[in-house]
Amino acid sequence: QVQLVESGGGLVQPGGSLRLSCAASGFSFRFYAMGWYRQAPGKQRDLVATITIGGTTTYADSVKGRFTISRDNAKNTMYLQMNSLKPEDTAVYYCTRLSIGNPNLWGQGTQVTVSS
Repeated sequence: QVQLVESGGGLVQPGGSLRLSCAASGFSFRFYAMGWYRQAPGKQRDLVATITIGGTTTYADSVKGRFTISRDNAKNTMYLQMNSLKPEDTAVYYCTRLSIGNPNLWGQGTQVTVSS
């Protein structure tokens, strides 16, 4: 079954850290660029970070210097390390497979809440 499954979300205080994971199955993970998106309540889904098959990364300006995207092709897993979290990072985070830069497969999402 072709799918992406996110995990690692939760409640964290401002300034804290979380690491999200995205487990891929049913396709050749190492041959795809991957990305993370997020959607806050009442807002559109926005791109957070991407990683190419070669490991080149890009980030939204709002998360640069705080978030790190990575992948482990041996484990068919992508990660998002989130540090110095802010309340405005609160959102549902989605893992996505990219094709020519566009998402063509989504995970179910994992909730991240940053609050004291």
